[in-house]
Amino acid sequence: MPRITIMEAGLVSPELRERHGSYPQMFERMIRAVDESIDFDVVEIAAGEPVPDATGLEAILITGSSAGVHERLVWIPPLEVLVRAAYVRKVPMVGVCFGHQLIAQALGGIVRKSENGWGIGRHVYQVASGNGLIESRHLAVACSHQDQVVEAPQEARTILLSDFTPHAGLLYANGRTLSVQPHPEFDAEYATALCEAREGTVPDVVVAAAKESLAKPLDSATLGGVIARFLTGGTAL
Repeated sequence: MPRITIMEAGLVSPELRERHGSYPQMFERMIRAVDESIDFDVVEIAAGEPVPDATGLEAILITGSSAGVHERLVWIPPLEVLVRAAYVRKVPMVGVCFGHQLIAQALGGIVRKSENGWGIGRHVYQVASGNGLIESRHLAVACSHQDQVVEAPQEARTILLSDFTPHAGLLYANGRTLSVQPHPEFDAEYATALCEAREGTVPDVVVAAAKESLAKPLDSATLGGVIARFLTGGTAL
């Protein structure tokens, strides 16, 4: 069973971290719901830890972040180098939200702020048929983002999409790289707290609709299971 190295690209606020944990802790809970035996290493790149070399890494998961991939942060270029090296080496790799965008940018895609504005709350995504990973036709998952992939890399196939987010899930040609814009690691309570944190910066009607949407069921466990199996089983297509 491969050891998963989590690249912590963003920090949960102290008040929310106390109740919900860090991003790595959220992912560990999500993945261990599938297999309790999985081990993790965490690299706190947003807190200044150096980005490791791809050599010796068995599986990589890049978290979300309040940062944008276009920002001039010192750790973003080394993280892109890691992504490209891991891609060539076919190390199982998954990116979520910021991680989704970072992988796309590193491999030739285009990321920018969307004209659609903030995506928050429960969004429903269409699943591309014949993708080899997800059997459902639709997935409802929490999201929280303004940036998004607007042009996918040539190496990527779009497997999750919506009118709001046309490239919400990308599966790459090496068969070892998967990324998604929504957050399967978020539960409804944490996603609601993020909606409330946007009050005053996002139109009230958008926040109200997002909070209301989170009363409906989420397919987080389904997508979380896909990610867990992808990282630990080395799914190849």
